[in-house]
Amino acid sequence: MYAFSKSVEQLRSSEIRDLMKLATQPGIISFAGGMPNNDLFPVKEIDEIFNNLPLDIKKTAFQYGPTPGYPPLLQSLKEFLRKKGLPVDDNKLLVTTGSLQAINILTKEFIDPGDIVLTENPSFIGAISVFKSYQARMESIPVNKDGIDIGILKKKIQLLPKKPKFLYITPNFHNPAGITYSKTKRMELLDYLADKDIILIEDDAYNDLYFDDATKDMATPMKCDEPDNVTICYTGSFSKILGPGFRLGWLLVNNEIYEKCELIKQAMDACSPNFTQVLANEFLSQGKIYPYLDFLRQEYRQRKEMMDNALKKYMPDYVKWNEPNGGFYFWCELPANFDTSEIMKIAIKNGAVFVSGKTFDPAGVKNNNFRLSFSNMDKNEIDKGVKIISDSIEEYKREL
Repeated sequence: MYAFSKSVEQLRSSEIRDLMKLATQPGIISFAGGMPNNDLFPVKEIDEIFNNLPLDIKKTAFQYGPTPGYPPLLQSLKEFLRKKGLPVDDNKLLVTTGSLQAINILTKEFIDPGDIVLTENPSFIGAISVFKSYQARMESIPVNKDGIDIGILKKKIQLLPKKPKFLYITPNFHNPAGITYSKTKRMELLDYLADKDIILIEDDAYNDLYFDDATKDMATPMKCDEPDNVTICYTGSFSKILGPGFRLGWLLVNNEIYEKCELIKQAMDACSPNFTQVLANEFLSQGKIYPYLDFLRQEYRQRKEMMDNALKKYMPDYVKWNEPNGGFYFWCELPANFDTSEIMKIAIKNGAVFVSGKTFDPAGVKNNNFRLSFSNMDKNEIDKGVKIISDSIEEYKREL
């Protein structure tokens, strides 16, 4: 019998992971993967970039790099973020091995076992797993269509035995809820956090995947308007806008927080992949990112509209959903007594799969919601897959 660490003992094999083993069988239509479709990757452009690199840069790509990031990428990424209005000159930028590592670094920097972390409910499963691994006490606040419920947030903080270390949110094209915080809600939240000494972690992995210009304006990062009396740690990722296999994200924080972040990253992996950093830098510095993002927005908007039409056509009238204005996800709600894990078993048997709601509940309990991702599948399967899930919901209801 091995004596595992207490932090590892917090980790459990999830029900969804076990069910997903069934979902990998041929013929299953999957709405589960929160990732791009393989056919959308800029393979031709990346081939051209690598083939045209000078030999010395190719050799550099195979080597270790500096912990903060490949210097040319840091510069091109700063310019990319500066165009969004982010305060790159007043903060420090760290390249991370995916944005999940950025969340991991911040959690390691601030959380001791038993410290309180505030999250949204629902929340990104990757972040939930990180917080669990550091033995944080998670307290969650419901998310409405315009953002986190400020009233419940206030009551929650007043009743807690000690001050939370940070609040983790995804204000733009939320995973899994699909919502975008309104400008009013953003201002309300910053006003409430003023002088509270509670760090705000803004996870913004989907920021560039808006579907129209009005949404682009609404989805301005909160870090752009960071007041002097609120600390915002901003994370982003290349995973949704270039490819998850690049394993590259970033963290933008003030100088004091950055110093510890760099030391923590050095102990984790020394540096993020230099090979993909070289390629990402060229993709940015050559301006290829902008037409590619235009292509992705058009593609994902089309997929979103196809899924919305299918949901309207097939879903029973007791199923509700948030129509996203960017990102990858629809978040569907069933009556409170429905169990989406049981519905998922039926759906897999019928030929389709999604992700059940309790996967995204920090407490792992609330389970009358489910997430549908339209990003990864063949567009021709969206209508058929939604019908299978709708039929599976009705089959489950008959058995209640």
